[in-house]
Amino acid sequence: MKHELQLIISGKSKVKHGTIIQAATGYLSRSKSSSEMAKKFKHFKKQEAETLEKFATENNLWILDINIENYVSEGAEQKVYLKDGKNVIKLNDSIYYNSWIDYFNNLLLNNFFFPDTAYNLIGFYKNENIIYAVVEQPFVKATEKTDLELVKKFMFSNGFLNTKNNDYYNPDIGIILEDLHDENVLTENGVLKFIDTVFYLKDVFYEK
Repeated sequence: MKHELQLIISGKSKVKHGTIIQAATGYLSRSKSSSEMAKKFKHFKKQEAETLEKFATENNLWILDINIENYVSEGAEQKVYLKDGKNVIKLNDSIYYNSWIDYFNNLLLNNFFFPDTAYNLIGFYKNENIIYAVVEQPFVKATEKTDLELVKKFMFSNGFLNTKNNDYYNPDIGIILEDLHDENVLTENGVLKFIDTVFYLKDVFYEK
């Protein structure tokens, strides 16, 4: 599995809705600003955002209008809008991640592990000088409260150990998955649905 994920992260293998995500990651990786890691974090992300704007322009991926009447909710990292009865639109500014590449890797990992709630990167939106990734995701309607013990058992069966609270780590692969509380994992007709994942890759992930 680790090798398969390495191929997906590197853009050499496909995953559901991965084409634009992998293209954006590759574009950032090839850019001078991303290859020369800036000493100051804020400066690095600013340079990365500028590169991402070029990518959006060159590939006609700007979304110019978001229907605010369909606003559902928001957290520290994203705003959520209802698109229709089947999908939601999420705007994310990658605040939880050290880089946009880390955020895109999160999307790819989510789409690999949880294809039923896969993110589809449909474009980018800019407001008040902040750039947002615009992703589409299937709408999940919770039919019952999520049992976090079931989440723990499910994660363990997939190689993830509970490290603390609602955080998990897969030592065989080198992947951290955080914040799996009952607002990020919903239960729909007895099935766990992972709607907001926060994946991180440790250095060991890239080792052969």
